[in-house]
Amino acid sequence: MSLINKLSLRCFNECYFRLHSRQQGLKKCHYRSFFFPLDGVKHWNRIYGRKGFYQYQCVVPDIETIGKLQALISSSKAGSFLAVLKEFGNITSPGMLPFTRPGFTLAVDFPNQGEQTLDFLNKLDSIVLASKGAVYAAKDARMSAQMFKNSYPGTKDFTPHIDPQFSSSFWRRVNP
Repeated sequence: MSLINKLSLRCFNECYFRLHSRQQGLKKCHYRSFFFPLDGVKHWNRIYGRKGFYQYQCVVPDIETIGKLQALISSSKAGSFLAVLKEFGNITSPGMLPFTRPGFTLAVDFPNQGEQTLDFLNKLDSIVLASKGAVYAAKDARMSAQMFKNSYPGTKDFTPHIDPQFSSSFWRRVNP
């Protein structure tokens, strides 16, 4: 059973807000606790229960698309106590299948509720796809072949470099 629900999220968000709203000014802290706050909580992933969770991370070219994603997440009541929003710069990645590109990346954790969650993630995909964004392949557990092809147009150039003796479930799913 997942501990992530409307009541627990409301309580967590209220406590988090009150704790941080009392802090005045800036304070020094170790970079690990700042950049990796969950590393201080042993077995934090167990809060999602036996079915676990999906982390959905995407990159989109504009903040308006982030607003559309946020509106869908909010209206769906698909609760998450963790969300990270970052802005990428304009430096082009030298890799053949880069996730980073100019724009904004959003990472959100969702409790795994089976088909309901998968259908919801597909709806998020459609918004990302319409904006010519991408889903982060390194954190993916369910991306379609079409979404991968659109997210990583360099796949055609990459495919000749694949060792035919090596295979993964991910690659078989996104490159049928």
